[in-house]
Amino acid sequence: MKLFNLFGPAIAGGLVLVGTLFVSPTRASANPALMQPVKSVYDHYLIIQASLADDSMEGVAANAEAIAKAVQDDSMKMLPLAVAQEADTLAKAKDLAAARQAFKPLSVSLIKYLADHHAKDAYVEVYCPMAKASWLQTGKNVRNPYLGQVMSTCGEIQN
Repeated sequence: MKLFNLFGPAIAGGLVLVGTLFVSPTRASANPALMQPVKSVYDHYLIIQASLADDSMEGVAANAEAIAKAVQDDSMKMLPLAVAQEADTLAKAKDLAAARQAFKPLSVSLIKYLADHHAKDAYVEVYCPMAKASWLQTGKNVRNPYLGQVMSTCGEIQN
């Protein structure tokens, strides 16, 4: 959390500002387990999640390929190679149904990484009983990547 001291007198538009402003960083950026290249993997993952929730394949392959490349090129081997393989499978998906199916194991692996590194609060984990699958997203407004627009709010926040 950043702290900005506004004890004055600081004049803004004729007003005297006195007090303290707290600016909270995003949940993900504050966690050391999510340093690069892991953070970029989650950033690409979230783009895929949003596309699938919108019933779109736009950007799915490119972002899945970026995940695979980030994992393969990581000299510190922070994420298991299985994540690269799962992302590669997702990148090769030919339609929404195949992409959604391939998204499941990738989600499981990334959720496990967060749990193993005590970073589960970095993103919102959601479980859909209809799809019998979980995913990560930002924010508490459920956007289901497995059922898309038909049942976009189907899901239970897990954290």
